[in-house]
Amino acid sequence: MSERMLLNRVKKLKALEAQQKELEAQIEALKDEIKADMQERGVEQQAAGDFLIRWTTVTANRFDSKAFQKEHETLYSQYLKQTVSRRFSIA
Repeated sequence: MSERMLLNRVKKLKALEAQQKELEAQIEALKDEIKADMQERGVEQQAAGDFLIRWTTVTANRFDSKAFQKEHETLYSQYLKQTVSRRFSIA
């Protein structure tokens, strides 16, 4: 692939990423509007045409690996697993 072709692909990628960020911002804004409406109504579930919208409270239990590491450093290190990955970035 020539340098010009690569440059064109990078420019197109950057333009698409910018569009993606804008779309994600719009999506989040719409979600926030819907959530605000539901909160104002005091409902966790609401019908809208063929759609059923839910905004529910979920409780989850998660393992606190930082606290465990601090209190049981030797045991923690026995269960560490090294992984290898490749990172793609354009600066």
